[in-house]
Order: sequence, then structure tokens, then C-alpha cells
Amino acid sequence: MVITHHGGDFFKVSFGDTTLAFNPISKDSKLKATRFGADVALVSLEHPDMNGVDQLSHGDKEPFVIRGPGEYEVRDIIIKGYPTTSTYGGEERINTAYLVSIDKMLILFLGATNTKELPSELKEALENVDILFVPIGGEGVLEASKAYELMVSIEPRLVIPIHHGDVGEKDALKTFMKEEGTNGSSKPVDKLTVKAKDLEIKQNEVVVLA
Repeated sequence: MVITHHGGDFFKVSFGDTTLAFNPISKDSKLKATRFGADVALVSLEHPDMNGVDQLSHGDKEPFVIRGPGEYEVRDIIIKGYPTTSTYGGEERINTAYLVSIDKMLILFLGATNTKELPSELKEALENVDILFVPIGGEGVLEASKAYELMVSIEPRLVIPIHHGDVGEKDALKTFMKEEGTNGSSKPVDKLTVKAKDLEIKQNEVVVLA
């Protein structure tokens, strides 16, 4: 599996010939949009910074679009969406947290959530999360200290902090890494390549994607 960051909360997850896109940036956003073909598009929040599914049709790829809570199965990928809240953009909205079973790994993408109180149904499904995408930048989403508390409660093997830099508070990453201590590095990497067996010995290890 290869994970890359495309600005804002926009992440591409690829394995084999299958591509997932989380929170794609719309051409109507002030953030820079990136265009590529995806098989599945997951939108956590209906905001131009995160709902640009029109940017994901390319060549022979036309994405299956998921925009909210529910259970889905696409190309042997099991996806469950759970409602949380967000005030990103200045108003309270429903944010969807996605639990994705893919390539023998379990991914939890929290999107733009502003609460560490997750739905009971999601809490019950959180055993053995391999990769956690957690917002840390405040301004309508979790701030760094609360994001850290949520991370510790989930105990994922790998943690990818999102919603910082171009969309979050300036020092959010620095604050989060200070909370986290020494188990990881704040030095960004261009991409993350990972296999399920690589994660067996990891716990709460932080990877920052450029």
C-alpha cells in the first residue's frame, strides 16, 4: 500500500491497481486541487476543501463516491462510515469518520472531526486499527492535545496527522509531536509505503506526510 498527501486533508491510498481518495480538494476551494483517477472517493465533510469528487475521473477510472454514514463494499474493500461533528468552515456540520478494511489492514480516517467522543458503534469496532488519520489543527477540528488523547485511546499501530499546515493552526504539528514524545519523527516524507506485516510490531508510531 502506498499513501500520499495532496494538500489539505486530501490523501491518496493505492494498492495494486486500486486507488482510494479521501477528502479530495474541489476546484472551488482556495486550496490547490490535484486531479487523478480513483476507484473510490470518500468525502468526510461537504465543504469545497474536501468534496472535490469531480477531480477524480480520469482515463478509465470513474470513482464510486461515498459521502456519509453507512456500510459499503467496493472491490472487496469494506467501508463503514460513522457520524461525528465538525465546525470546519464556521458552522456545525456532520463529519463522517470512515473505517476501511483494505489489503489486510484496517484504516480509520477521522476526517474533520472536532470531538474525541466517538459514536459507541465506532468505539466497539476499533480493536486493532492499523493506520489512523487524525486531525490535529484546530479551527473547527480537533486541536493537537485532544487529538493526542484520542490517538492514545485508540492505540493504532501507525498514526498520520492531518489538517495542519495549509489548513490548520501554524504550530499544530509541533504541539502534537511534543505531546507524542519520541515515538515518531516530524520530518515529512513524500510517501508512505507499508505492508501489513510491517505494522505488527508498531504502536502509535507517527508518520508525517509532506
